[in-house]
Amino acid sequence: MEKNKNNVLSIIAGNIKNIGITFKEGDWKTRLSFLIMGFGPIMRKSFARGIAYLLIEVAFIAYMATSGIANLSKLSTLGTEETHMDPNTFLTTYGDNSFLILLYGVLTAVLCVLFITFWRMNIQENQNEEKIIKNGGHIPTSSQDLKSLLDQKFHATLLALPVLGVLVFMVVPIIFMICVAFTNYDSTHQAPSKLFTWVGFENFTQLLKFGGNGMGSTFTTILIWTLVWAFFATFSTYFGGIALALLINKKGVKFKKFWRTIFVMTIAIPQFISLLYVSKMFAADGLINTYFVKWGIFERSYNFWAHPMTARVLIIVINLWIGIPYVMLMATGLLMNIPADLYESARIDGASPWQMFRKITMPYMLFVTGPYLLTSFTGNLNNFNVIYLLSGGGPTSMQLYGGSGYTDLLVTWLYKLVLNSTNYKLAACVGIITFVVVAFTSLIAYSKLPSIKDEEGFQ
Repeated sequence: MEKNKNNVLSIIAGNIKNIGITFKEGDWKTRLSFLIMGFGPIMRKSFARGIAYLLIEVAFIAYMATSGIANLSKLSTLGTEETHMDPNTFLTTYGDNSFLILLYGVLTAVLCVLFITFWRMNIQENQNEEKIIKNGGHIPTSSQDLKSLLDQKFHATLLALPVLGVLVFMVVPIIFMICVAFTNYDSTHQAPSKLFTWVGFENFTQLLKFGGNGMGSTFTTILIWTLVWAFFATFSTYFGGIALALLINKKGVKFKKFWRTIFVMTIAIPQFISLLYVSKMFAADGLINTYFVKWGIFERSYNFWAHPMTARVLIIVINLWIGIPYVMLMATGLLMNIPADLYESARIDGASPWQMFRKITMPYMLFVTGPYLLTSFTGNLNNFNVIYLLSGGGPTSMQLYGGSGYTDLLVTWLYKLVLNSTNYKLAACVGIITFVVVAFTSLIAYSKLPSIKDEEGFQ
């Protein structure tokens, strides 16, 4: 962590130093480009680049002058005047909208960062053009620049729209969510009728605090179950899929294609349908209870989803039906690629089937499927469908906050906080913590993957 911090600081310091050297050693065209973006390229007859930089600066200045500065100035308070009704005229006087102030403030801050990035690119462009001229080279013309967008720089052309989409639909919402976590935005502070404001780390304190109005007990219960669920959901389907693939591939087993087809058919059925159907089967008045009572196994109906332990175990078991076929297909292909000579040599040396599995099959499978295991684990940490469609996060309890249940994951709890309680501030905190948990576990697991630690291991 300290090393990464030092790297970031050295990069920033290097950029600042480079900008200073460029201004000191650059010609008058380059120096003016510090103030008027694109001036240098235009004077050097690289009109397309110069005009593009100039238009960016003009648009940014126009935006900041008309609304950008106002948006940033209101960020500190998120509004001061509430919407209210005049008691004399009974007319509604609309005040500030904290939600829009925060949203536009975040957008303006992002635009400022983008402008600084383009300004730095403008300085770098002038520096590059000066080097080309000093070396006796030729600065590309506007037509050559445009043609390069479909040739040498075609990758930049293709990535432009996706990068813009990531910025607008991922980066900005994430920044907005992080900001909401430090406000009191909830059902009692709903824009535009009510204002919300900054409260610092108060929400995180409430989320992690035990006793009183704290939710530490609820958060701990849900976090532990989230990690337990992700572990068992990942490794049970993983080893179950490998075992099924080994069983079907075993010599002497007939109708291999038939058995594979049977299990693949479970993939063809949409999860939405199968999970809802299975959920109804295990309900108090469902098919399972009906037959268990009829056969005398139960004296009366047993509500599987009303008891925390049975609900959790049932969810993990049902998830086997969802996940094993995918792993089986993947494992079938990988098992066929393991050199037969390895098994033959092991048999000659007197190795048992279990020893060959431990020393040959599993090391190879773990090496190749390590990245899949990682993505599967992180995916299960946020596996909304299985939990919500089977149990809805229940059973609920008065001991847990806000209608959360014993099978809720962090992501389903976040969903309930938003839709059921309209508690956006705590939902944002849960979202941030979910990201931290996923990132932390992913980084640790990634560093331990055999394919990362020993890339040449099976080559």
